[in-house]
Amino acid sequence: ISVVVEVGIFVVVVVGIFVVAVVGIFVVVVVGISVVVVVGIFVVVVVGISVVVVVGICVVVVVGISVVVVVGIFVVVVVGISVVDVVGIFAVVVVGISVVVVVGSFVDVVVVVVVDVVVVVVGSAR
Repeated sequence: ISVVVEVGIFVVVVVGIFVVAVVGIFVVVVVGISVVVVVGIFVVVVVGISVVVVVGICVVVVVGISVVVVVGIFVVVVVGISVVDVVGIFAVVVVGISVVVVVGSFVDVVVVVVVDVVVVVVGSAR
């Protein structure tokens, strides 16, 4: 639906409705509706489609297919397919397929493209 790319300390990639990858201090990969793999200081694999909670350097909560909350150095909230809120050192909000708002003291790269998948890459300023 839209593509937002920003390169910083870590990378978050969302492909379609079901793929999420976070590369940085930790790695979080969500493939399909049921598999969640966190690779970093700890490894957590959860297979299900409702709730996933990972407590470590950060907290990841996945409720259903639409809500993802990461609380730690930063906060990431994904609601539905169109809204993404990143609150922490920076804030990125994607509403619908055409509106992108980046709030913070930095912007590495912001690219919005209407496609069939959703790719979100967010990171703090280098």
